[in-house]
Amino acid sequence: MQMEKSKVLVVGASGYIGRRIVKASLAQGHETYVLQRRDVGLDIDKLQLLLSFKAQGARLIHGSFSDHRSIVDAVKHVDVVICTISGSTSKNHNMLLQLKLIDAIKEAGNIKRFLPSEFGMNPARMGHALEPGNVTFEVKMKVREAIEKSKIPFTYVSANCFGGVFAGNLSQFDTLFPPRDKVCLYGDGNVKAIYMDEDDVATYTIKTIDDPRTLNKTLYLRPPENIITQRELVEKWENILGKKLEKHSISAEELLASMKGVEYEGQVALGHIYHIFYEGCLTNFELSEEDEEEAFKLYPDVPYTRMDAYLKHYL
Repeated sequence: MQMEKSKVLVVGASGYIGRRIVKASLAQGHETYVLQRRDVGLDIDKLQLLLSFKAQGARLIHGSFSDHRSIVDAVKHVDVVICTISGSTSKNHNMLLQLKLIDAIKEAGNIKRFLPSEFGMNPARMGHALEPGNVTFEVKMKVREAIEKSKIPFTYVSANCFGGVFAGNLSQFDTLFPPRDKVCLYGDGNVKAIYMDEDDVATYTIKTIDDPRTLNKTLYLRPPENIITQRELVEKWENILGKKLEKHSISAEELLASMKGVEYEGQVALGHIYHIFYEGCLTNFELSEEDEEEAFKLYPDVPYTRMDAYLKHYL
């Protein structure tokens, strides 16, 4: 007998990952609610996006973080809450708004699973992170502590590197497009990273919400053919482009020195680049059998996107 699918509330649905979570939730047959916050105001693009969710079958439900009762009422409609609020790379840490969401979930008392806004590196493994990027992880850990203190069932999703941020530009700092002539390698370019298609991130995320194997655990997205070095990523683009790129390297010392004088957001980004491409923080550890799971092993049926296919969109 097939288990009834959970009802899902997505908070932050108009964001980069949130819109994909809504799509994946609907595609996998979940009754899906989208929190319609009052701060949409006169943002016509957000309004049109929310209306498109409705046209696809999602239900819009009003709520505001300044109105505790409205959030409690929204939460009571569903079984699972997924938050995708962004803002952790800026000084305005919107992600701390999740503390209000946690209070509402605790009061409602009906939520079977909460997935907070993470979807990057596992903050529990980044206690050594450089300033000011360490604040990103500290904020996420504050949210985790509140979840666990409130005894709310959870799953944390570690999605590593979004393709649109790290793959499409060959991991270059100052562009979102792949270079066609010259490329900068971090060190020798041979440190393994993990690149993810954002739609696949959403698919794996929704797969986990009714899975008892991921309850109160961290789910890592590590599809084996997407665990590649920056140099291998560049080679994939060169094969697509039909030409070799001129390569130059920046040492770890040079990268760290370049952080001086860069604006706050840039310092955060460069710090993350250091940890990923010099330390190898995405791949230099083994998963804990006790409280960590690997999505590819749990859901081998998901046809994930390889990075050569991802890069072809940029040709």
